[in-house]
Amino acid sequence: MPVHLDIPATSHPKIMVSPPKINLRRAAAYKERGPLSASSSRFNFNHLLFSPPPSPGLPALVPRPRKVSRTPRPSQIVRMLGWICCGMTMCYLTILLMADRADSFPVLVMPSWVRQEFEMVGLDDVPDFSTPIVVTDQHGRSRWTVSIPPTAEFPLSFGEYKTMAETCREVATRARDLHSTDEAISAMVQNQNLLDFAKKDSYFIDVQDAENTGLLPAPEARDQKISSEAKGNLVGVVDDATTVKLPICERSMTVTLESSDAGLGQSLMMLWTFYGLAQKQGRSFFIDDSRWAYGKYTNMFEAPPRNNCRPPPRHHMLPCPLQARHLVISPATAHENLMGMLSVSSLSFKSKDGSKVLYSLARAGHDALFKPIEQDKKYIASRAEEVRRDAQKKNGVNGPVVGIHIRHGDRHPLEYQYHESYVPLNIFSDRAFELADKHHNATHSANSDGSASSPVPAPLMVVATDDPVVFDNEEFKGALRAQDHIRLASKSAPQQVSQNRMALHRFVDETIGWEGGFYAPMFWSLGQPPSATGKVSNLVNRDPTTLSPSVETLRLRNYLGRAYLMDLSVLVESGDYVMCTVSAMGCRMLAVMMGWERAFERERWVNLDGDFTWSGLNRDLDL
Repeated sequence: MPVHLDIPATSHPKIMVSPPKINLRRAAAYKERGPLSASSSRFNFNHLLFSPPPSPGLPALVPRPRKVSRTPRPSQIVRMLGWICCGMTMCYLTILLMADRADSFPVLVMPSWVRQEFEMVGLDDVPDFSTPIVVTDQHGRSRWTVSIPPTAEFPLSFGEYKTMAETCREVATRARDLHSTDEAISAMVQNQNLLDFAKKDSYFIDVQDAENTGLLPAPEARDQKISSEAKGNLVGVVDDATTVKLPICERSMTVTLESSDAGLGQSLMMLWTFYGLAQKQGRSFFIDDSRWAYGKYTNMFEAPPRNNCRPPPRHHMLPCPLQARHLVISPATAHENLMGMLSVSSLSFKSKDGSKVLYSLARAGHDALFKPIEQDKKYIASRAEEVRRDAQKKNGVNGPVVGIHIRHGDRHPLEYQYHESYVPLNIFSDRAFELADKHHNATHSANSDGSASSPVPAPLMVVATDDPVVFDNEEFKGALRAQDHIRLASKSAPQQVSQNRMALHRFVDETIGWEGGFYAPMFWSLGQPPSATGKVSNLVNRDPTTLSPSVETLRLRNYLGRAYLMDLSVLVESGDYVMCTVSAMGCRMLAVMMGWERAFERERWVNLDGDFTWSGLNRDLDL
């Protein structure tokens, strides 16, 4: 009988006692079955034959996972580059296809335009002032148009046209935003952005269509004070029985001759260029001279060609957008409208072909509109013939006549060296002798017997300038004036007359001349009362461009403009060569008056203002 071990109960915790048959010795490890040393006499192979049983707690033997190398293989790099190239090619082809579909080129960003923010408010009725508005058609779609009260003055002011052109962009963008997102994205893909007014806007509705569909009230219902008398002064349009029977023009373009620029050249170049554009677009062309600083257009030129239709109602003539059926071109929007109309062309206007497009437009306007009044036309022809006779007497039959146009005053050259002064007069005279030598070499050759050629005759210089002091310069002592029919006054030294110093004498206002050239303030002061009369109090702190000129003022300005035109015409009609500085608009007009073949292909138009070339309406940009 086994012996029992009794353990008395104590306060200590219970402990477990192993049975006596359990061996408490530590089992020998597997590694202990190996030899004690390689040189031991007990060395055998039993430890290699013995294999412990597999433990049920260990996982099954599986192959070790393969390490992934973080360094890409060359084949992977080549494959990745191939996919990137394919993606870029597809994007490029897509952009080209969309550009062809839109039939549009990148929009010209005008540096002179500064975007302004306009607040748009809701109204129950059309406003009583001129502004673009958003309307809702019968189908609930948002459209936009331009609302001008039928009783509004025509043409609108310079500032109103400028503000309306800027507001049109905001309203057009607002009308587009009111449509679905898909349409907005489509418009963005087709390059119809905020500045792209050259492309047709599908959300714009013309005034006539808006009135016919009821989006705008009819003129009779809108204002009962409508006058049947047409507003403004469209040159050559007479409201007689014959004109009333003519149909209203389907499309038209009206150029308003109103500007804060005192120069005549800018207005004429604008007129010529937009006439060419109107002919290309199939629009009837009208000229409004209601507020022209030089007075009546027909006091300088013959009336423009008459149209086979009559002008539309004045409130149908809109300054924006360019797709408007009846478009008004104001000097405030002329440059921007010109670039917008030409932005759809594939030509770069920095190239020769691009400049030729602009030139062809201006030349078309010159041929149709530059027709001086009969009195000036006769004088130009006789003066040009007289200059030719003087050249033959001085230099013989082959003596060259070099026309020189010199612009001083408030117009400075583009060339950096002289941009704060003027081109030196000796450069004009030196270049004239170079042209005489060139002309002689082109028209003469050595005698057949080998003798020396005839001497080079000195050029006959014909000068047109806004600065009378030029003729007193030593370089132009023998030069002829382009015309002396209307001459600019100069401040000559008055003769000193002995007077009794003890007696009172009547005050004589100081003589005013054009020494130094043409300045805008001098132009605006023509015909104003002298300071000695004390009648200038109403002119203080007022913009001279907004004042209504008197009859005497318009007469003096007309003389000034006619003298300018006759100067240019005589240079073109009599000169073998014409020299000028392209910074002056008169120089660019001379190139148009000479014709492309004569001016550029035969190189008879010579610019002395740096390396700049003909650039049309742009004043400071080299196209």
